[in-house]
Amino acid sequence: MVDWDSLTFSFTKTDRMYLSKCELGGEWAVGSMMDFEDLVISPAAGVLNYGQGLFEGMKAQRASDGSIVLFRPDRNAKRAQEGAMRLGMPPVPEEIFLDAVMKTVRENSRWVPPMGKGALYIRPLLMGSGPILGVAPAPEYTFLVFTSPVGPYFKGGITPTSLRVSERFHRAAPGGSGGVKAIGNYAPGMIPSKMAKKEGYSEIIYLDAVNHRYIEEVGAANFFCVKDGVISTPELTGTILPGVTRASIIELAMARGYEVREEKVDVEYAMSADECFCVGTAAVVSSIGKIQYGERVKEYYGGEVGPITRELYENLTAIQQKRSPDEFGWIVDVE
Repeated sequence: MVDWDSLTFSFTKTDRMYLSKCELGGEWAVGSMMDFEDLVISPAAGVLNYGQGLFEGMKAQRASDGSIVLFRPDRNAKRAQEGAMRLGMPPVPEEIFLDAVMKTVRENSRWVPPMGKGALYIRPLLMGSGPILGVAPAPEYTFLVFTSPVGPYFKGGITPTSLRVSERFHRAAPGGSGGVKAIGNYAPGMIPSKMAKKEGYSEIIYLDAVNHRYIEEVGAANFFCVKDGVISTPELTGTILPGVTRASIIELAMARGYEVREEKVDVEYAMSADECFCVGTAAVVSSIGKIQYGERVKEYYGGEVGPITRELYENLTAIQQKRSPDEFGWIVDVE
């Protein structure tokens, strides 16, 4: 069995997976559970040749009462539907998506770590699995869900990380697919991320591709900064992923009385902020200790976790683990 104390954010094979198929123009039906195994797929599959595919990232966690819970799974289902339409794939109905996630977590429940030791990462995947030659939607689609127990995305969790602003690479451009979780969005970020880590940074901060001055995302996470008690995050313009944790932090902060602005966040403004942090399903809330931009390095809050960052992290994780009341109706029990 897994050594929960040494769990990292990496793949571990679990017991079971969910699989369903649908013809182009057809209707999705409830799929079936099966033992985790390799797929048989045509070399001419649309996903292999033209990148016609998307994924979601979710977590099942052990709560303080011993139950297993999901966090806002309906938001992932809706985002996957929007992404499918953008990529020319038949959207999976929300009830089928949620049923698939529930069944997969239930049949892999022994892999859910104890509370505070990590989570069971859930990976729904939708792809054009049918053979196609010529840039067009595939004739057949596969929807599957698998899981893996994971530790923290950033080593140290809430411990402040160091980031570098990329002046050479961009993550997405206006009119593209940056606002959906398309599989092809992630490979181009691997080399910039690897280069940053080689230089001692945890991740890259991407600027917009038009003006080269507005912050978009931190690797695969959403960016926030705090100045004079006001919280700012890049507005959704179609180039930024509408993160579920991002939306939750905005709602949570506003409910706690903070002013939250969704706006263009100039990198110079971020360099003068009091606190910075990034959020995502994998990262949850990760404090940013310092940012390098060109030759300048800005340290935030003396390299410690800022008070607003810590408050939001503790509030969110308390709700996720049922240690405080869920006033928003975000938590779903896995029956």
